[in-house]
Amino acid sequence: MRENLTEKQKNFFEYLKQVVGKTGAAPSLRKAAAELGISHAAVAQMLKMLEGKGCIKREGRYSRTIHILNHMGGETVSLNRLIKVPIIGQITAGLPMYAQQEWDGSVVVDSKIYRGDNLFALRVKGASMKNAGILDNDLAICEPRQFAQNNEIVAALINNEEATIKRFFLHKNYIELKPENLDFSSQRYEFNEVLIQGKLVGIVRGEIA
Repeated sequence: MRENLTEKQKNFFEYLKQVVGKTGAAPSLRKAAAELGISHAAVAQMLKMLEGKGCIKREGRYSRTIHILNHMGGETVSLNRLIKVPIIGQITAGLPMYAQQEWDGSVVVDSKIYRGDNLFALRVKGASMKNAGILDNDLAICEPRQFAQNNEIVAALINNEEATIKRFFLHKNYIELKPENLDFSSQRYEFNEVLIQGKLVGIVRGEIA
């Protein structure tokens, strides 16, 4: 139904998704009006139109609780399912990434889609995993783990310095971290050179820290 939106309605809907995605809560009419430079009445009318077109769902006519409908069959993303995931910035040598005290912002995700405890996000750099649908500047959402199974995509710390997202393979005498792009080669490491940090549970595209 989103293809029936006018340009103004699309822009307002994207604004709502951005605010809910960053804060986990919908903006008040006053806040939305101030940030968009329109009247309270225009915001209220826009909300009514979006609800009528199946883009959002409100709990009662005057409720400030707004659910953004996702792209899968009109299911609501309830706010109590949203969780804030820290985004890893600089990696501290020798320290698990998810144990750091300083973060490079955070991202709000749906816990029904991104499952796991104590999730963390790592910003992807480069195109080495593009054939797995992981692109430059994506956020890789990971569950903390210090082990991996063959063929899993993991976040790993190499030589206590470089964080990377790669597919994991354990061989008899070495660890292989394999990219998903034919322009890049697999890398072999000694067992003591690789510290597994987490297992990939999902990707968030184009989020700004």
